[in-house]
Amino acid sequence: MNKTINAMYFSATDTTKKVVSGIAWQVSENISTEIAINTIDFTLPEVRTKPVSFTEEDILIIGVPVYAGRVPNILLKYLNTITGNGALAIPVVVYGNRNYDDALIELKDVLQLNGFKVIAGGAFIGEHSFSITLAKNRPDEQDMAIIDDFAKQIGKKITTQEEIETVVVKGTRPYRKHYVPKTKDGSPADIRKVVPKTNSNCIDCKLCANLCPMGSIDAEDVSKLNGICIKCGACIKKCPTQAKYYDDQNYLRHKQELEIEFASRREPELFLT
Repeated sequence: MNKTINAMYFSATDTTKKVVSGIAWQVSENISTEIAINTIDFTLPEVRTKPVSFTEEDILIIGVPVYAGRVPNILLKYLNTITGNGALAIPVVVYGNRNYDDALIELKDVLQLNGFKVIAGGAFIGEHSFSITLAKNRPDEQDMAIIDDFAKQIGKKITTQEEIETVVVKGTRPYRKHYVPKTKDGSPADIRKVVPKTNSNCIDCKLCANLCPMGSIDAEDVSKLNGICIKCGACIKKCPTQAKYYDDQNYLRHKQELEIEFASRREPELFLT
């Protein structure tokens, strides 16, 4: 089978990367051991300036994190520059154990409108970007076993169906509004403008500036932001000296509520038919 497998993802803290890469590798193994995997990591802003095009000979596994139950707004412009030209696609969303709401159906719709044939889809759980305890260390070994089996089923579908069926995934249209946290009195809490602070642990290694997916952290003074913060958690979780933190009370209250209310383990949801 003359196919190219493409693993494409936005993954600030590497959870979506782990899921997408796992699926891509196993699909490759189940179709042909000679198929190479082409990786497109569009986490950093400069990558998102270049449109990508595929052909009927391509299989695309594409993954994004779930933000407030939807595909992140900041990715939609870029995602709509990707053209399928009949390529097969498997959309993947990764969420922090609360819910993925309409993110998967939204990503599927984007792909279909851009010329892809969507043949499978999945919603997986990754450690929440706000927390080190909510869905801690996920995707874990149990998740990866599910990912392997899912990929094997995708490989079987591709190699055995003469006319490969498109897939139906869970979600609603029109899409639900973005999930909104609440203040102590129950009114909506807008945390969009909340930004990380920097403490005296900072050694000015510039790692946070280099990995910020919005390119917002000032490389000359990493305590400053020159753009928006999407609360991806990369600068906090990857800082070698724990110098980055949030102190906004609404943000911290929301984080604590998530950790308590959604502590029970959620499992991946897979769609193949």
